[in-house]
Amino acid sequence: MSNSVPQGWSVSTIGDTCDVLDSKRIPLNSQDRALRQGIYPYYGANGVQGYIADFIFEGEHVLLAEDGGYFDEWDSRPISYLVSGRFWVNNHAHILKAKSGHEARHVHYSLVHKNILKHINGGTRAKLNQSDMREIEYLTPPLPEQQKIATILSSVDDVIEKTRAQIDKLKDLKTGMMQELLTKGIGSDGVPHTEFKDSPVGRIPVGWNCKTIGELLEFKNGLNKEKEYFGRGNPIVNFTDVFHRHGITLSDLAGKVELTQSEQERFEVRQGDVFFTRTSEVPNEIGMSAVFLDQAENVSFSGFTLRGRPVTNMLEIQFCKYCFSSEYVRKQIVSSCSYTTRALTNGTLLSQCLIAIPPKQEQLKIAQSLDSIDDVIQSKARKLRTTLHTKKALMQDLLTGKVRVNVTTDQRESVVA
Repeated sequence: MSNSVPQGWSVSTIGDTCDVLDSKRIPLNSQDRALRQGIYPYYGANGVQGYIADFIFEGEHVLLAEDGGYFDEWDSRPISYLVSGRFWVNNHAHILKAKSGHEARHVHYSLVHKNILKHINGGTRAKLNQSDMREIEYLTPPLPEQQKIATILSSVDDVIEKTRAQIDKLKDLKTGMMQELLTKGIGSDGVPHTEFKDSPVGRIPVGWNCKTIGELLEFKNGLNKEKEYFGRGNPIVNFTDVFHRHGITLSDLAGKVELTQSEQERFEVRQGDVFFTRTSEVPNEIGMSAVFLDQAENVSFSGFTLRGRPVTNMLEIQFCKYCFSSEYVRKQIVSSCSYTTRALTNGTLLSQCLIAIPPKQEQLKIAQSLDSIDDVIQSKARKLRTTLHTKKALMQDLLTGKVRVNVTTDQRESVVA
């Protein structure tokens, strides 16, 4: 703890500011929870684990992970949770109730992204013992200032949660649109298709084709190379670039690798190449796809991905962003995977999957419709990142007293409106 303490503030410990209610916790195994399902949240080290038909605690409390928490990732992931209402807690989270003269929300914000690694006991599972937890220090202003700080940060949290909810709703809408547009089409001049035909992937509009992916793309495995060659050199398409995007641009690529001229030629990336995730411990992460949108030189792709290079002119690049991610195609890809210690796909397995193909003009219309909702999602995501950055800066300023709040006006609250 810094020796610089703002005037009127004090250095407090959790033991000074909170009652520890760990003795009232009751763990339930998964079988017990299954028999007692209900409306009350059941909390563990990292938030809600499920819902049951009874509660132990009521009111506003702070939960601080005891073991299994994100102690090593404290800067980016929460180690404490502010909870209210009626709820149950297992024995993997300490439960704290603010004492008189202390604000529970301020306790939470003082802990949620605090580096407490010096208090953690090592071993096979990192643990925060109760005696060590009671000694964790943070700065405590007078109660009115605690409440004002908490109100400001809570208002930012409200914006964050609303934005996240909007993003989730838009993603659900996009999923529904993809299912509709990639199987039933968009028609012409806003008029839906009225004539359909049977196909190996189900009913599709008359005029659409059904092809195997192998008739559309030629596959190649990505680059495998020793670790010392990575981190410098030319851009490379990695697993995460495919997994998190429908379309990849050069500016998206954070990874780099040093290649020989021969390797660069063998593993080159061209505009319109479609990349698929090749292997993962999680089956649903296999066969995720993204198309490379830019014209760029000296870009390669990693061994955790597969490159599918178009061998026909049947597909528009923009349509490729979405068509391999449709629900019916994803089901084929996941069900065709091989499984050992990891899920795995390859060019042979992907080539056998079937895809419905509209006329090229309709492909563009479908892509434009999905692009429009993607644009809104990305706009909301940028807003979320900005708000998270604002919150982090405010926490640094307000919880250290670098910026003092005026408890007699609403001036500070207006800053984050």
